[in-house]
Amino acid sequence: MRNKDEFQKAQKYIPGGVNSPVRAFGSVGSTPVMIDRGEREFIYDIENNEYIDYVLSWGPLIFGHCDKDIEDAVISTAKKGLSFGAPCLLETELAQLVLSKFPHLDKIRFVSSGTEATMSAIRLARGYSKKDGVIKFEGCYHGHSDGLLVKAGSGATTFGYSSSLGVPNDIVKNTHLAKYNDLNSVKECFKNGDIGVIIVEPIAGNMGLVPGSDEFLHGLRKICDENGAVLIFDEVMSGFRASATGSYGLNKIEADIVTFGKVIGGGMPCAAYAGKKDIMELISPLGGVYQAGTLSGNPVAMAAGLAALNKIYNMPNLYDELGKKSKFIIDTMQDSANEMGIPLQTTMRGSMWGFFFNENPVTNYTQALQSDTNLFAKFHAQMLKRGVYLAPSQFETCFVCKPLSQTSLDKTAQAIKESFKSL
Repeated sequence: MRNKDEFQKAQKYIPGGVNSPVRAFGSVGSTPVMIDRGEREFIYDIENNEYIDYVLSWGPLIFGHCDKDIEDAVISTAKKGLSFGAPCLLETELAQLVLSKFPHLDKIRFVSSGTEATMSAIRLARGYSKKDGVIKFEGCYHGHSDGLLVKAGSGATTFGYSSSLGVPNDIVKNTHLAKYNDLNSVKECFKNGDIGVIIVEPIAGNMGLVPGSDEFLHGLRKICDENGAVLIFDEVMSGFRASATGSYGLNKIEADIVTFGKVIGGGMPCAAYAGKKDIMELISPLGGVYQAGTLSGNPVAMAAGLAALNKIYNMPNLYDELGKKSKFIIDTMQDSANEMGIPLQTTMRGSMWGFFFNENPVTNYTQALQSDTNLFAKFHAQMLKRGVYLAPSQFETCFVCKPLSQTSLDKTAQAIKESFKSL
């Protein structure tokens, strides 16, 4: 009962008892467990219950909880000071490492969150294109800045809102909505507005895991080239998760600006946006596009990011290994669902995996919304009862980590089979 008691206490002081909406477990009709600590692929609540963690802080913990190399880097750097609000060598080192893996990106600017990265990238893209119109896609989530909270996916989808109170119509009037994986809807937007920017998750992770098709993403590149628009790939979630270079490692499509987050900070608050030289040099102090942040590039986050990315790039078989773990899980889910006659759609990209209780394949937001969220809630509760911690929303993505053992995979498989039988 301590989890419930502490959550009730939290609600007295924190809106909804949480500092990010999906954590409230509202869409799965239960009470969140209060986490005390993590180790490898496990988290432990305040009642000392152990869970195999497939949320992994919503993605960044590709090496699991309390990875020694990342911890050591953070501790040794923190002893020198947490933040200076001034340049440090670690910023240049991490910038050089990231850019060395993306030949189409010339410069990078670090920030502290994915919302900051996408917000800043859009401002920069508008400054470069000199056009106000932005196309975003239904179900894609790019953080909680005002102009993007329109059919935003993720928590907004989970709680049934297509936008947010407090966002003036004048702010979103330049935001044009298109349908994911549908180029015709994009072309219609260009007919109806002065479009200077397209922002898209090339591998959408906030309406559930819904990859963009190669045809769709290549088409976006072509449309931007033909119309003088800037193409932004939001890889805050898929960067260093789908592959060592995110979607670029899978299709080699070159966006003008790419936003990074999650893994790039190794578990610390850190994100970034990177792009071609002529675009990036419009940022202050070189150009007229203003963006700043006291904690941007702080040494502790830079040290964590360097430790994480160096581990990634020194493990050439890492994503093959992670992909096999993801496939083991979704294959088990699909087989179990088929055996019980339960409609299920599964997909994966590298260390990312997802599923929908849906009779039909899901390629866009409308189809995602046709999923059976009540059945998802029941499945989630059954898995949690069996010690498996999944994202508490049908419209989120799950992840695997390097330390995830075959023993834990087998336990997960058994939980999946038992949970489907209970449905």
